[in-house]
Amino acid sequence: MRFLPALTRVAALGAATTLAATALTGCGDDSSSDATANLYGLGQPGVLRAGTLTDAPPNVYLKDGRFTGFDNDLLTAVAGKLGLTVEFVGTDFSALLSQVNNHKFDVGSSSITITEARKKTVDFGNGYDFGYFGLDVPAGSPITSFDQLAGKRVVVVQGTVQDDYATGKQLNPVRVPDYNGAINQLRAGTADAWIAPAEIGEKSAADSNGKITVAAKQLSPAPTAYAVAKGGDKLREALNKGLDEVIADGTWSRLQAQYYPGRPIPADFTPGSGAAPVPSASGAPSASAAPTGPSASASTAS
Repeated sequence: MRFLPALTRVAALGAATTLAATALTGCGDDSSSDATANLYGLGQPGVLRAGTLTDAPPNVYLKDGRFTGFDNDLLTAVAGKLGLTVEFVGTDFSALLSQVNNHKFDVGSSSITITEARKKTVDFGNGYDFGYFGLDVPAGSPITSFDQLAGKRVVVVQGTVQDDYATGKQLNPVRVPDYNGAINQLRAGTADAWIAPAEIGEKSAADSNGKITVAAKQLSPAPTAYAVAKGGDKLREALNKGLDEVIADGTWSRLQAQYYPGRPIPADFTPGSGAAPVPSASGAPSASAAPTGPSASASTAS
């Protein structure tokens, strides 16, 4: 009978050991589960936090309090293929890339043109769209083409690809923080020309009561893409995969037709990796050469 307490103590010790092992195993499972749930290193598992703009239709803008536009609607569709929801947050373009690389945002969605300079700050996914530059001038200006800008006072929005273009052409541009600043320069006669995202330039001219006109357009030299933080390879690769899927299922073509009805697609432009077939869509024809005249439909490229 005196052996029973000892046996009881041994049994209790064994049970405690088993419970401890079970607890440790459970902790390990939770850690593994968390890592799987946040495979792409997002700030919040399951949520893709996207920095975007509020005033650049038809690509990125607010409508009835909701972020929309070609870029944002496409990103929502891509995220859906990955089982993610998107949380859009408005910001300034000049700060967007650094905010992405600092992980304030998981991705930048703002018709961002890929450039070598920007690759030093962020990594880019595959291109999903193309865009045009517009050349806005005061009404009555003799300027009719981009090659007439040497020696002129040219305004650009700071940090945009139009800024890069003007700087590369050694135009010594006047930099302003936003589109309204550029428009005001033209209205006041303190600038000879504004190199603008073509769609925004067109709308600004239409709203100017004849004070501003679109003198010319030309195709942007590189595609636009979503930006992720440097080293964010898993997210970048996932976005590329999702993009190919929405190209293949017709979403990309449908959004092109919705936001750019009748806009020709340059023959040498292929969205995504190029591996996914691009279904044709009414209103999104292809073109052997990109239109350059003022009447050509265009998209915004920042």
